[in-house]
This record gives sequence, structure tokens and C-alpha cells, in this order.
Amino acid sequence: QVQLVESGGGLAQTGGSLRLSCAASGRTLSGYAMGWFRQAPGKEREFVATITWSAGDRDYADSVKGRFTISRDNTKNTVYLQMNSLKPEDTAVYYCAAGGFSTKSYNYPFWGQGTQVTVSS
Repeated sequence: QVQLVESGGGLAQTGGSLRLSCAASGRTLSGYAMGWFRQAPGKEREFVATITWSAGDRDYADSVKGRFTISRDNTKNTVYLQMNSLKPEDTAVYYCAAGGFSTKSYNYPFWGQGTQVTVSS
């Protein structure tokens, strides 16, 4: 079993930056791709970014391309999401997940509890 804990959320202004972290415990992330998803109030959970175990491949939602960067440090069992040029529409609860390299949430069996990101205009 993999336990995931997100951190780094908070309040940012439009155009600002935040860096989310997701630390894994209980079992190594060896072989797992890692993904970030988000859910805004009244909306469905949506894909944000994903990265393979080796970090050789990454994929991003069109809405965040060029602004967000996903990375990972396998020695620390941690994945990151650097968010720049934040917009009010980025406001959501952000979740990290471990599983297959996919944009679909059902391909990720392990999830964190989420961290709130709020971007003020």
C-alpha cells in the first residue's frame, strides 16, 4: 500500500507561483507513474499532469502547458508540481496519485488527501 501526502498549497495572487509536493510512504513508488489532478467546487476531478517513473515522459493538460512543471525525486519518494503564472481558474483542491502513466483518474489506485490552492484575482 502506498500512502501519499500533499503539501505546499495555499493562497497565491494571479501571476504568482506555488510549488506542491507529494511525499510517499509505506511502499516505494518504484515503477509507478505519478499524476496530479485537481477538483474545483462543483466540477469533476480533472487531469493536470503526469510523469513516468524514470521521468522520461511527461504529459500536461492543455490548460496548464507552459505554466506548470511536474518533476520527481525517486530518492526522496517525492513528486512535485511547480505552478507558475497562476490564474483564478487554477483554484481547486489538488491531488497527487500513483499508478499508470495516464490522463485518466481510474488508472491511479493510490491517492493523497488533497491540498487546497486558491488564486486571488
